[in-house]
Amino acid sequence: QVQLVESGGGLVQAGGSLRLSCAASGSIFRIYAMGWYRQAPGKQRELVAGITSGGSTMYGDSVKGRFTVSRDNAKNTVYLQMNSLKPEDTAVYYCHPQRVWTSTGWADYWGQGTQVTVSS
Repeated sequence: QVQLVESGGGLVQAGGSLRLSCAASGSIFRIYAMGWYRQAPGKQRELVAGITSGGSTMYGDSVKGRFTVSRDNAKNTVYLQMNSLKPEDTAVYYCHPQRVWTSTGWADYWGQGTQVTVSS
C-alpha cells in the first residue's frame, strides 16, 4: 500500500508564492512519473506539471514560466514551486504518482488534495 502526504497549500495574495510537497511512502521500488493536477470549482481536473524519474518535465500552458516541478527520487517526494500566483490558480491541487512499482505490481495513485487560494 502506498501512502501520500501533501502539504504546502494555503491562502496567498496575487503575485505571491507557495511550495507544495507530496511524499509517497510504503513498499515502493520505483515511481516512474509524479505529477500535479488541479481542479477548480465547476471545472475539470487539469494537468499542472509532471516529472519523470529521469527528470523530464512537462507543464500546463497556463503555468509555464511561473511554476517549477522537481523531485527527490531518494525520498519519493515531488515538489511544486508556484510563483507569480494569480487568482485563476485557485484550486485543489492533487499529487498523482504514476506507474508506482511496489511488491504488488504497478499502479497509479492520487493524493487527497491540498487547497490553494489566491486572493486578488
